Amino acid sequence: MFPLYDIARTYKFPLVTYLIILFTTLVFLVEVSVPNPEVFIYKWALIPNKVDFSNYKTLYPFLTSIFLHGSFLHIFSNLWFLKIFGDNVEEDLGSFHYLLFYLFGGAFAAFTQYLLIPNSPVPFLGASGAIAAVLGYYFVRFPRHYVKTLIPFFPFFFTVNLPAYILLFYWFVTQFFNGTASLIYFANTQTSGGIAWWAHIGGFIFGYIYGSFKKKAQSTFN
Repeated sequence: MFPLYDIARTYKFPLVTYLIILFTTLVFLVEVSVPNPEVFIYKWALIPNKVDFSNYKTLYPFLTSIFLHGSFLHIFSNLWFLKIFGDNVEEDLGSFHYLLFYLFGGAFAAFTQYLLIPNSPVPFLGASGAIAAVLGYYFVRFPRHYVKTLIPFFPFFFTVNLPAYILLFYWFVTQFFNGTASLIYFANTQTSGGIAWWAHIGGFIFGYIYGSFKKKAQSTFN
């Protein structure tokens, strides 16, 4: 299932969401245009076995890795999800609050991935964890917003309006099963694949918990 757009309207221009999309795109263009992209990636991506909590210089990739991507498809799919779901979350949180939420969610997601495979030499990069935090928040705050969704049924494709909670629950379950499979693979081979499944899971949980606190606080004050 692939989301095309959410039907719920927003009444505030999602400035920060578009600035994040713009900045992430610019970083990617720099990444692919430097003489040696691999050196660039190894400098700014998160490499778990290089993390040393006694050396702050090894910790900045928990944030910088959010803005790197491995391919055009990688960045397109990530930013597409951010465009669809980010505007509602930004409107709900407020722009500055939303920016902090996005960054902390991305860092928490990267830390989740690190905790599970701290000895991995594979660089992890991408906005997926931060965007997963946005999805987790959206799941709590806007579960019944409808999302126009493309469903492939080869050789045919059709679209359907799905409640957000169904689409995002399906997304989370697929991440969980893939993440579990990746841990089994790592345990057997001591090598990890290129997709940080547990960053997705950690980010979603971060957003879910944050959204739940926001919902509880709002209901208390109301």
